[in-house]
Amino acid sequence: MDATLGYLRESLSNYTEKYPSCQRIYTKLKEGHYQNEGEFVNDLNEAEMAVLDLVLKNEISYAKKEQDQKRAHELSEVYELLF
Repeated sequence: MDATLGYLRESLSNYTEKYPSCQRIYTKLKEGHYQNEGEFVNDLNEAEMAVLDLVLKNEISYAKKEQDQKRAHELSEVYELLF
């Protein structure tokens, strides 16, 4: 699995219990065998993209606060592809 998708998968796992829509995205990511984040983002519908937008904003902010630049960078790559 692509490193960026690994970070995304880990981030989504933090939200699966609270938000059922995150569980669906997480499952799609886990079972999709995507080669890179571009393939994954292209396979999302608008509702999934909206949820991922919120999750990524939170996760990128948290990574920056914790000074985890690698994580912030990897998640930012996915976030940029949403738009």
